[in-house]
Amino acid sequence: MKAPQSPANPCEQALAAWCVRWDFQAQTSAPVAVAFSAGADSTALLLASHARWPGRVTALHVHHGLQAAADDFESHATAFCALHGIALKVERVQAGHATGESPEDVARQARYAALARMGQEMEAACVLLGQHADDQAETVLLALSRGAGMPGLSAMAERFERHGTVFGRPLLALSSAALRAWLTQAGHAFVDDPSNADQRFTRNRIRAVLMPAWDACFPGFRPMLARSAAHAAQAQRLLDELAVMDVARVGTPPDIRAMQSLSRDRQANVLRHWLRTQANVAASTAQLDELLDQVAACTTRGHRIHLKVAHGFVTRGGSRLQFTPPI
Repeated sequence: MKAPQSPANPCEQALAAWCVRWDFQAQTSAPVAVAFSAGADSTALLLASHARWPGRVTALHVHHGLQAAADDFESHATAFCALHGIALKVERVQAGHATGESPEDVARQARYAALARMGQEMEAACVLLGQHADDQAETVLLALSRGAGMPGLSAMAERFERHGTVFGRPLLALSSAALRAWLTQAGHAFVDDPSNADQRFTRNRIRAVLMPAWDACFPGFRPMLARSAAHAAQAQRLLDELAVMDVARVGTPPDIRAMQSLSRDRQANVLRHWLRTQANVAASTAQLDELLDQVAACTTRGHRIHLKVAHGFVTRGGSRLQFTPPI
């Protein structure tokens, strides 16, 4: 009589499909890193990666130092990797936030910086992240609640670069329920972060209140939101292509008179692209509207432009706009 087979890890098929889409098969010998929080999603992804690339995978664990349970997460990650013969790297960061800063944003920035450092140290071809369909849906809802434009509505990309490191998200089509069901059935332990239940954080409120309501009204809504995010991402890529063509026309930094020859919508697209690529800042809707008005009114040599955008100022320098960061 045959022994019952273990259920198939749904992450393995998702990971294989991601590798095909992004031509990751070419990376035949480089190590692969997996961000491993010890939670359910990263545990399932780590096991799938280890099965696909045995001996080439390293788990990267970031200890944020923000809660007492962080030591337990690290202990679990260490024991889990030792049990499965997976290499583990740990980096401790101080992710405390200053007054006026979002604790979620600060912790996320510290985490990505640490993952990039560890990935570069081991010369990893890619750092894989365990965000799934629920995370993607929450990101879209969060963007909608903030009145975000195309970049925000595009939600999370399957592949992106940050801090000089390639990151991948192979699980965006898989639900949290599917991952947890497999882990439970297969007998793999994972930890639950108690801070995920703290509804002082916006994303947690979306998860606890909005997501169940959407599920009740629109069962199976997650793939639909993911599809909308994919459409928004495609539209943003086209806007970026148009911006590159228009930047070739108006120059960098933008020539004011050349800008005035474009439609207001194309001017807005150029300004967003210029500010993002040259200064790594984004103007608010109100700031961008005021800047467009200033550009339209700039018809005399002595016209002055001086407008706060993000943490700096857009000013007029001769015939062109310029961005001046704070001193």
